[in-house]
Amino acid sequence: MLAVGRNYKSHLGKTLPHPSQPEIFYKPISCLQHPEGPIVVPPDSTDLHYEGELVLVIGKRLRHASKLEAEAAIFGVTCGNDVSERNWQRGPAKDVQWWRAKGCDTFGPFGPAVVTGADYDNLRLQTRLNGVVVQDQTTADLIFDCATMVSFISKYLTLEQGDVIYTGTPGETRPMQPGDVVEVEIEGLGVLRNPVRYAEVE
Repeated sequence: MLAVGRNYKSHLGKTLPHPSQPEIFYKPISCLQHPEGPIVVPPDSTDLHYEGELVLVIGKRLRHASKLEAEAAIFGVTCGNDVSERNWQRGPAKDVQWWRAKGCDTFGPFGPAVVTGADYDNLRLQTRLNGVVVQDQTTADLIFDCATMVSFISKYLTLEQGDVIYTGTPGETRPMQPGDVVEVEIEGLGVLRNPVRYAEVE
């Protein structure tokens, strides 16, 4: 389970430089969450954001792939939410790596279905928070297209069938609060919907 940071022109704006190569990081498989399942806010979280994203699903083993080989290896795409705790990512309490900022349990909602045959480099992505549109962009705004990302990753690690890659988020993000509902809708792929709540006391 991989993700790409700083990959939309609209997310970087006019002041931040574009990366020279895809910026890759890991998310643990344990952070995956079902459609309609809750995004659970850790007790000490103070700045938890949504990140609506297109997610790639790899269809076959891949190593040292060309761009054409990488494109052929993408089985399908779906909706994702790269939930991110900004204080742990870049605030006073930031960690050396994003292991908890982007990897806590439920910080990787995914679904509702994997769609094949879509033009994944030109799909409209819209995120809604409590019904209000907060992100609206097409994947044509990606700095690195899908095949380029997959090819780059395959030069350094072997991708396996069923691996998933979150491809980056557009525009700006805002904090979520318990009681909120966040929806990620991508053209032709459906709607990923998740409520936000506090963890239950065990």
